[in-house]
Amino acid sequence: MTEAADELSAPLGQKTQRSKRRFRLPFTAMQALAVLLGLFLVAFTTVALFTDNPLGGEPLAQVALRNPMAGEKQPATGQPDPATKSTARQAPAGDNKTVTIIDGSSGKRQDVVIGTEDADKAGGEAAPGMAMAGIDARLLEKSRYGMIPMVADGLKPFTVYAADADRTKAAKMPVVAIVIGGLGVGAAKTTDAIMKLPAAVTLAFTPYGADPAKLAERARAQRHEILLQIPMEPFDYPDNDPGPQTLLTSQTAEQNIDRLHWHLSRFQGYAGIANFMGARFVATENVMQPIIREAAKRGLGYLDDGSISRSAAPSLTAAQAMPFAKADFTIDAVPTSAEIDRTLVKLETLAKERGLAVGVASALPISIERIAAWTKTLDSRGIMLVPLTTAMLKSKSG
Repeated sequence: MTEAADELSAPLGQKTQRSKRRFRLPFTAMQALAVLLGLFLVAFTTVALFTDNPLGGEPLAQVALRNPMAGEKQPATGQPDPATKSTARQAPAGDNKTVTIIDGSSGKRQDVVIGTEDADKAGGEAAPGMAMAGIDARLLEKSRYGMIPMVADGLKPFTVYAADADRTKAAKMPVVAIVIGGLGVGAAKTTDAIMKLPAAVTLAFTPYGADPAKLAERARAQRHEILLQIPMEPFDYPDNDPGPQTLLTSQTAEQNIDRLHWHLSRFQGYAGIANFMGARFVATENVMQPIIREAAKRGLGYLDDGSISRSAAPSLTAAQAMPFAKADFTIDAVPTSAEIDRTLVKLETLAKERGLAVGVASALPISIERIAAWTKTLDSRGIMLVPLTTAMLKSKSG
């Protein structure tokens, strides 16, 4: 009652001292709450500033990544030319890309898995091929895709990576060179070719496949000479598509040379290059000439697979004094045992008549089986099986 009387007796608009004390309590509580909130914010800020967790508060996913191969380079950040945008950079680095190659004549389809994590190497550090046994670092040059072959100290990849052979003996008797192409796509068939065929058989690798460098290294470890096949435009392109980074008649010389460098960087240790398809491209002299000139400058030989009679390669390689050979027969054009044997007899007969013959084949099981059996009989018939480089040198000297 006293408190009520005090309030009623106070002058209008004024409050008693007791009332003032009653309203201080809520204000003090608010101050305490503000202090606590301030301390919380200080603590939160301290954690955010001094804790090494730049993604603090974000949802995280842990992914196991394989360690990159020694010398492998991360993808370049520079903008590629328009031709490169449509092919080499279609998939982000680290992905594998599957491409379907369609044979325009037979309609046969083949899926090719391309490992793009090392396809876009840039900055010129060593490509995986540098780790290959016997690779001469002096013969490697930086490109925006990785390391590519070059001539240095008077040495050429053609001579350094040519397989051993008795060239004195080869100069005195008929010789046959056989090249098995399309390797690197399909580890099983590639391994069969490496292990089941004699070392004198030359093996040609496409730039595709998940790890062409590893298979190429295995081939060289078994003393096989190797070539790099360069995809080139066929007449029915794009219905018949050799694959990404194909050299095209519609591209400029600079664009095609850039694509050539992409292929050259895929692995190392090859003595030369060969066309992969490419009937239209190899028959078009003005687009073929810069490619031959670039390959010759880098100390490589060239194999024409003989698929088109109007190839510009013979005259262009001669103008560059470039080691050259043209296949006389496709051994497994008809992939049956009887037809393969019949073509091998033709190859043998030509070698005896001319002193030299070159055959090409794919890595079909029947092809490997028949070629392996046939090569075992050559010595008894006075014919020498030689690596392709030996045949090239004999042809040049003849």
